[in-house]
Amino acid sequence: MCGIIGYIGKKNASPILLEGLRRLEYRGYDSAGVAIADNGELVLRKKLGKIDEGIAHLLKEQPVAGTYGIGHTRWATHGVPADKNSHPHLDETGRIAVVHNGVIENYDAIKQKLLRAGYTFKSDTDTEVLAQLIGDYFKKQAGKNGHTLTDAVRAALGDVIGTYGIAVISADQPGIMVGARRGSPLIIGIGEAENFLTSDANAIVAHTRQVVYLNDYDVATITQDGFDVENLGTETASVQISKLEFDAEDAQRGVHAHFMLKEIHEQPQTVLNALRGRLDFEAATAKFGGLNMTAAELRGVDRIVIAASGTSWHAALVGEYLIEEFAQIPVEVEYAHEFCYRNCPLEKNTILLVLSQSGETADTLAAIREAKRRGHRALAIVNVVGSTIAREVDGGIYMHAGPEIGVASTKAFVSTLTVLTLLAVHLGRMRMLSAKRALEVLHALAALPKQLEIVLQQTGPLKELAAKYASAKDFFFLGRGYTFPIALEGALKLKEISYIHAEGYSAAEMKHGPIALIDKDTPTVFLVPQDAMYEKTLANLAMIRARKGPVIALATEGDEGIRRVADDVIYMPKTLEALYPILATVPLQLFAYYIALARGCDVDKPRNLAKSVTVE
Repeated sequence: MCGIIGYIGKKNASPILLEGLRRLEYRGYDSAGVAIADNGELVLRKKLGKIDEGIAHLLKEQPVAGTYGIGHTRWATHGVPADKNSHPHLDETGRIAVVHNGVIENYDAIKQKLLRAGYTFKSDTDTEVLAQLIGDYFKKQAGKNGHTLTDAVRAALGDVIGTYGIAVISADQPGIMVGARRGSPLIIGIGEAENFLTSDANAIVAHTRQVVYLNDYDVATITQDGFDVENLGTETASVQISKLEFDAEDAQRGVHAHFMLKEIHEQPQTVLNALRGRLDFEAATAKFGGLNMTAAELRGVDRIVIAASGTSWHAALVGEYLIEEFAQIPVEVEYAHEFCYRNCPLEKNTILLVLSQSGETADTLAAIREAKRRGHRALAIVNVVGSTIAREVDGGIYMHAGPEIGVASTKAFVSTLTVLTLLAVHLGRMRMLSAKRALEVLHALAALPKQLEIVLQQTGPLKELAAKYASAKDFFFLGRGYTFPIALEGALKLKEISYIHAEGYSAAEMKHGPIALIDKDTPTVFLVPQDAMYEKTLANLAMIRARKGPVIALATEGDEGIRRVADDVIYMPKTLEALYPILATVPLQLFAYYIALARGCDVDKPRNLAKSVTVE
């Protein structure tokens, strides 16, 4: 959600922190700030607004020297977006600075206690409460031998209820940076005579690819020459140095105007990456190396619960169709945040499968912990190697989509659909799926990258279509069968980046109420591939036409008849029914993108949204 960057070394910290903030802006962009130790003092610079309009301009006007400091991009939780609520926050003395991701649930009780002790507060945030609490412990411990900033942080966190990823520095303990996490990601970056602390590896990949992913309750003390990690629960920690799978260029826009457009155009390659090494034509199956379940254990699965949130939840619905058709295993799709708090029955041979691009989604992580607490195996499909979800599940599959910077997910969604199809074939071949049918699916999957390139060649028509409908106030997206979840996803994309109200429905559901909203000013995007539901979907389309609603059809190449009943048509190549969700997604992404552009919206940083939701 928010973003943290810390640097300690021999170089000027200010430009390094500013570069990191720019790379983190997609995680939170209400405001940004830095605190840098300079000549025995902490210098604070923070400003409401986007990086280049706020903190970057401020640092240019009021430069700061110093070789270690911390920075933050904020997505508001406690306290409205404002200069005073921007991070970093200082303690009462102004000599301890804190940046924080997460939510301190008992902040008000701590604040009242500190107010009674004579402390004053300048912001409305829970983070300032934490800064004051750390400062209070630091002051109380000042007379003790060997007392450190780390000791004060550990003591303060003992009073805290909630989630946190924090970075802390003090002017009274130069050359030390302290980080700690519970429920919010934090990563140490290892350099030469310099080290980093961040919530997202994108911020430091230009400087190092050697990282340590901290675990919950870890507290790290970092200097320019090394680091030490302890755990609040055990006082020992499991530390493993990992290598980032991507480089700095992967997280750049390149020739594209926006990250979202770049990531849409990367989808032929990301699908190829998801398929690479997993298509076994000889055995007519898909193969995986990380499920950590034997064939016998997989054959013993009687039910799968898929938990996810947002865009990943729509992918889960497609996964339900795929696994039930190919593997004949009953599947239930749950919102991750609902799974945690209701008593969902889990029979003995049920497994949980979670989907997450970031691997840090708080609700999804809670679902994993709940399932494991009840003795069930948890698997995951994730994109980020080394993420918390990837480390906590019993087994899983990486998408290999590369870094996704645009807030609205595109390539990670399509990669998830690709992996779910492979998984359905893998499970199906252990049951009743014939080799002939499996090979049809595998060959169709192998053809997808080139077919996606064909879809991406329709940029011109989609741009014209977007210009035609950009002034609409409401949209419907309709599909049936495999394309119903894609109707939901198409509506979400349009809402996220263009701020047009849009609803996704099963086409058959329209007549049960929503059709009352159809009029000449309400366009409907119909997903009508030539599949088993084609004729029925056309009948649903006719109901919209009869009420004079404009119709945009997404149809199979060669379907000329659709032109007689639709106002506008976009074509996609012919494929198997089960694979239309992958092909249909891309034109809907482009349609939303070009409408957002036509309306003057910030595509990569839509208002009120953050890339990774790490708070409940």
